[in-house]
Amino acid sequence: MTHPQSPPRPAGQPLPYHRLARLSPHHRWWRPLLGTLVAAVTYVVAVMVVMGVAAAAGAGLGYPEDADGWPEFGPVPDTAVDLLTLAAAIPVLLLTVRWIGKRPAGTLSSVTGRLRWRWLLLCVLTAVPVLALSMGGMFLLPADTGEAPDQWVGWAAFGRALAMLLVLVPLQSAAEEYAFRGWLTQSAGAFLRSPWAALLPQTVLFAAAHGWGTPWGFADLMVFGACAGWLTWRTGGLEASIALHAVNNLFAFGVSAAVVDGLATDETAADADWQTVVLDVLGIVLYTAAVAWWLRRRRLERTAPPPPPAAPPVPVVPYPYAGAPVPGHWTGHPASGAPAPWTAAPGQGHVQSQGHGAAQGPAGVPPWAGEPGRPGPAG
Repeated sequence: MTHPQSPPRPAGQPLPYHRLARLSPHHRWWRPLLGTLVAAVTYVVAVMVVMGVAAAAGAGLGYPEDADGWPEFGPVPDTAVDLLTLAAAIPVLLLTVRWIGKRPAGTLSSVTGRLRWRWLLLCVLTAVPVLALSMGGMFLLPADTGEAPDQWVGWAAFGRALAMLLVLVPLQSAAEEYAFRGWLTQSAGAFLRSPWAALLPQTVLFAAAHGWGTPWGFADLMVFGACAGWLTWRTGGLEASIALHAVNNLFAFGVSAAVVDGLATDETAADADWQTVVLDVLGIVLYTAAVAWWLRRRRLERTAPPPPPAAPPVPVVPYPYAGAPVPGHWTGHPASGAPAPWTAAPGQGHVQSQGHGAAQGPAGVPPWAGEPGRPGPAG
């Protein structure tokens, strides 16, 4: 007798990007929460490792130390260390998705489980002219007469700084996208079906992470986070937002690297004035519209296949005897309706089995296939 099997779970609907935390068959409600905690702690450890290596290298190379005991590398190396500490979030988040989320790490990049490099390149080529136009307009804004004019740093110094920026700024920008538009969006989407509700937390946290400057600067960052989040959901991956972030930051860092001590400033986008914000928001909106225009002319995967249905439970077959299962038909246990293969001789105290020769057992106990015949009583 077998227990009735429960029907297999029906296949679900395809999942958009913000719901990919539920892609794993092992998804549980607590995994996004635990993953956020693990990622935060692991990232702090990774930053300490990067800072420790940098400090050891500075001490070994004989760099002077500031009042806090940190080596004074100079604006360009200090910027490189800062960018590396942010880039360390990429492996931390990918490993968290794999180990805690129990799903492929590539699902943090897109619904296809990987970074779509051709689409990323197309988005970069789209962002360059749009953001260059926006950045060029900022140079036409009236300068603050109370500040000293900026000094050109020179081609040699600018070339060294630009080489470093071209390598590390894309990693830093991608790390922020993996953290805010990636992990935080998918963690919220594990509980919220609406993409707008899932995108709201990362938008606010992204603006707050850049510091509290002017209200205009905070609004600029909110617009950036909202547009980048919408692009991520609409395209099914991080490529469009990474391109926007990387090109924007390359222009901003490049302008700073072109002037003396430009990279040493502590100002961020949160400190922007309203004129700069207007031009920056114009560039962000134009880029978002350009990507939407591309989407109408290209076929791009926006959803991932649903997770596989859960396997039906294995039926449990109860056995009448402990140990090995008993075969369905064995000698000494006739099929239903068949005559018994053993007969009792009249006047004898034992049973004589047909087909077993001298194999006899005690009265009333026939032998069976797994038990050798036992000798009868002495005559």
